[in-house]
Amino acid sequence: MPERMNVESFNLDHRTVAAPYVRLADTKTLPAGDVIEKYDVRFTQPNVAHLEMPVVHSIEHLFAEKSRNHSDRVIDFSPMGCQTGFYLILQGSWDYDDVLALVADTLEDVLAADEVPAANEVQCGWGANHTLAGAQDAARAFLAQRESWSQVTA
Repeated sequence: MPERMNVESFNLDHRTVAAPYVRLADTKTLPAGDVIEKYDVRFTQPNVAHLEMPVVHSIEHLFAEKSRNHSDRVIDFSPMGCQTGFYLILQGSWDYDDVLALVADTLEDVLAADEVPAANEVQCGWGANHTLAGAQDAARAFLAQRESWSQVTA
């Protein structure tokens, strides 16, 4: 077994997970006592499939914007470099079902969107690298598997 690494996801055996899922990846208590939780929102099976970059980019913009309509405790929603999912970082301790509801409600907003927010040269570093249709297809596929979101391994 390799030595334990500082990055939580580097200690996860990616061969044993079964995407799609939503898993609590880490909880930290900051020096002032604030708690943050990091969730692994995995869209595709690691080392088998991935999301294309315009899809990743568009989901990032849409989820980051729309999730804050459901909670003021969203700190960040950022893509994984492997292009298989995202990290959702939330302030405070959350009930897992409330996290699932936040994800589902936000992805429903993605399906209802008529544009990718801030997908332009003024507000984005690569404004042309977006696809609303691709983001909606990925959101639709993820939502269709909601019953399996809590099952991380096969």
